Amino acid sequence: MKKASKATPYLYLIPIVVLFGVLLVYPIMAVISYSFASNVIVTPKSEFVALANFAKVFGDVKFWKAFWNSVEFSLISIVFHMVLGMSFALMLNSKLINPRLRGVIRALYILPWTFTVSIVAILWRLMLNNSGIINQLIGSNTDWFGTRAYAKWAIIFVNIWCSFPFYMISILAGLQGISPSYYEAASIDGASGVKSFCHITLPQLRPVLISLSMLDFIWSMQQLSLTYITTGGGPAGSSETLGTFTYNLAFSKYKFSLASTSALMIMAVCLFVAVFYVKQQRGDHA
Repeated sequence: MKKASKATPYLYLIPIVVLFGVLLVYPIMAVISYSFASNVIVTPKSEFVALANFAKVFGDVKFWKAFWNSVEFSLISIVFHMVLGMSFALMLNSKLINPRLRGVIRALYILPWTFTVSIVAILWRLMLNNSGIINQLIGSNTDWFGTRAYAKWAIIFVNIWCSFPFYMISILAGLQGISPSYYEAASIDGASGVKSFCHITLPQLRPVLISLSMLDFIWSMQQLSLTYITTGGGPAGSSETLGTFTYNLAFSKYKFSLASTSALMIMAVCLFVAVFYVKQQRGDHA
């Protein structure tokens, strides 16, 4: 039998390397090159403009409004995802709830996460419009997605509602990985439930919570679909995020060079957080 060459295993990687290059590396390199050129895609010839596109984007008040909206959206979502995820995970991990009932409750709580973003957005647009069920219940006539004062907060609420089950399940998995012996020892020493939570549960869940927070920030900063379907960034830019700002530059105004520059900013922010995420993961597995 002929002995396989040392290079043989690497040959099996060729298909995935090609796909990786075509679907990920090439688009990223193209966006980077577009950000340093003018009138890309819409004209046959483009010119190298160095940092002119960056100056235009950074000098645009709408960009900074979208940037801070995205940061606010991400940070508020992280806080409520962690708080709600932890609260429901602790409840589902409690021995006070019947195991069969616990399974039913878990299935009900995870339902929002099973819906696609488009379905969630359409459902909440129907419920939060002038004549929607929410207004009928509270006796109001507010168009929550169509009012400048409420549009951004309505999107944040919907995002928290549809995403928190993922964090609940992740934290629940972390809770079930904590050895009961820690709590037994704490109980023998007379520690209260609050002290056990602060000195056992939180330290044991620290790697999980940090990882989830970083991932949540990255996902939230890139969020586009929910905002675009519900408000499109309006009214009057009140709910504009980096995602909708970039999308509108590219596909409404056809300014692909500026859109590429804006997209590069999103990538830079997410990459910055991703570096810390990778370091944290390596530290946990060291």
